[in-house]
Amino acid sequence: MKQKRILISRPDRIGDVVLSTPIPRALKKQFPGCYVALLLKNYTKDIYASNPYVDEIITIDDLLEEKISFFEKAKEIRKHRFTHSLALLPNQMINYLLFCAGIKTRIGEGTRLYQVITFTRSVSRHNYTPLRHEADYCMDLARKIGVVTNDISSEIYLSQNEKEEVSTLRSGFLAGKKYLIGVHSTSGNSAPNMPVSRYRELVLRLVSNPDIRVAVTDNIIPDELNHIDGVVYPNIELPLRESIKRFAALDCLISASTGPMHLCAGLKVKTVSLFCPLTACSPVLWGPKGNINKIVLPTERFCTDSCPDDPKKCNFTGLGGIEINNIISALDEILV
Repeated sequence: MKQKRILISRPDRIGDVVLSTPIPRALKKQFPGCYVALLLKNYTKDIYASNPYVDEIITIDDLLEEKISFFEKAKEIRKHRFTHSLALLPNQMINYLLFCAGIKTRIGEGTRLYQVITFTRSVSRHNYTPLRHEADYCMDLARKIGVVTNDISSEIYLSQNEKEEVSTLRSGFLAGKKYLIGVHSTSGNSAPNMPVSRYRELVLRLVSNPDIRVAVTDNIIPDELNHIDGVVYPNIELPLRESIKRFAALDCLISASTGPMHLCAGLKVKTVSLFCPLTACSPVLWGPKGNINKIVLPTERFCTDSCPDDPKKCNFTGLGGIEINNIISALDEILV
């Protein structure tokens, strides 16, 4: 039987790429001996470093930055002799790229005109009815070529040397305390989130606990969270792989629905996550997968009375919104 050579395309944000990690695992288990490669942006390739189910990572930045031509990139991909491609992110340019690379069986989501004219096979999300997880929708593309699985847990792998480094980092950050709790205040405006002032209140509550060391994990620290006694700032302007090691050192991360939440889920670090119940932002669709986690939601009354009808404008403040006590209670439950 001819070897399956499969290219998974996900040149997207951190969280989306983390949610693609179940697919190489499922492919290797379903088709032993298959060749699996990823088409990613350079920034997110570190998510797949040390992944035992991935044979190669191809980056697309050279094409996006016009350092090489479209046809040069297609020729580069053609050399790999891929038999199948799974385009997890609908994208017209990438659709034509995979077509011109000579990949015989191409799977994409939806039935856009550019997919129809290139004879791309499609899967549908059926208007999100019933609502499932993003990782499950992505797995549908693998199911289209014969994968049978319901395992959609995220996983990020560390080398043995990295695990030893994580242990050393953790010991240094803890400085004798029992728990290392991460607080990530930013979300790239991709989901509802508390104001920074509320995160400051949360951090001050946490540092008052003698068992807790707080790590503010933002890559760029908001002024209101800077220079707080008892707080460490491990991720300032670090590349992604270095940040991944520091997230791995945590006992729990508190954040909105954002990339670092998914990184922690893939690392099996516990998470307490602030979510909006609207379909586009729902934890059913975007919640962490593969770790122990707690989801904190505003009350139904808050959503009825105070919803701005734009999730990016919601800050969870107001009667029935997410209170600091709600977050602390969820953290207490998850640390038991």
